[in-house]
Amino acid sequence: MPYLSRTDAVWELYLGAEGAELDPDNPENRFGSTWMSTVHGLLDTVEKEPSGALVITATGKYFSNGLEIAQISDPSKIDPYIDLVHGLYARVLSLPVATVAAINGHAFGAGAMLAQCADHRVMRTERGYWSLPEVVLGMPFPVGMTSLLRERIPNATVTEAMTTGRRYGAVEAAEFGIVDQAVGADDLMQTARAVAADRVPFAGPNLAVIKKGLRRTLLTDLATPSANGS
Repeated sequence: MPYLSRTDAVWELYLGAEGAELDPDNPENRFGSTWMSTVHGLLDTVEKEPSGALVITATGKYFSNGLEIAQISDPSKIDPYIDLVHGLYARVLSLPVATVAAINGHAFGAGAMLAQCADHRVMRTERGYWSLPEVVLGMPFPVGMTSLLRERIPNATVTEAMTTGRRYGAVEAAEFGIVDQAVGADDLMQTARAVAADRVPFAGPNLAVIKKGLRRTLLTDLATPSANGS
C-alpha cells in the first residue's frame, strides 16, 4: 500500500509498499479502490499541515500501470470506478502545496495521467515509458481524462499520444512537453526534492485557490459523473 514520509518541509508520497521494491499485493501500483482510498488518506495528512510541498513517486519498475483490470471488466462498475479515479486527479490538481511527480518507471494510462496532475514532472532516463495505450486496447477516454490531457500536454503531442499509444522515454517526454525534466536515476529524487523545496514558501490556502481558478474547467469536467465511459 502507498505510504508517506517527510524530510524537512518536503512530503514524499510513494505509490508502492514501504520496504519493498514492488508491492507484493499490487506490483504495478494500479488504481484499486483500496489503493485510492489509502492515497486519499495520505493526502489528508499533507493537507492538515499545508506548509511544505509534495513529491509523488514510487520504487521499482513502475510509477503506476493505471486502472485495475478487475474494476473495468464489469460494465456495471465502470462509471462509478472512473468517477473515483477522476476524484483522485482533482484532489492532486488542487492541493494547497506544490506537487512534483518523480516518475521512476513505467507510467501508463491512468498512471501517466496521475503524473500530469502534478505541478512539475521529472522523469528518469534509464528506465520506463510514459504512454496512453487506450487506443491499442480499444478503450475510450472519458471526458474528464480527455480534459486533463488536453490541458496538461501540448496539442500536437496529446493528439499523437492519445491516437497512437506511442511510448515516450524520458528524453522524448521532455522534448514533447509531457514532462519538465529528464534526469538520470541517481538524480531523480534529488531533483524532485529541490524543485519541491523551492516552492515550499507558496504553500497554503491561497495556493489552492489559485490552482482551482487556473484549472476551473478541468476540475468541472472531472467532477461531472461518467456515463457509459464518457
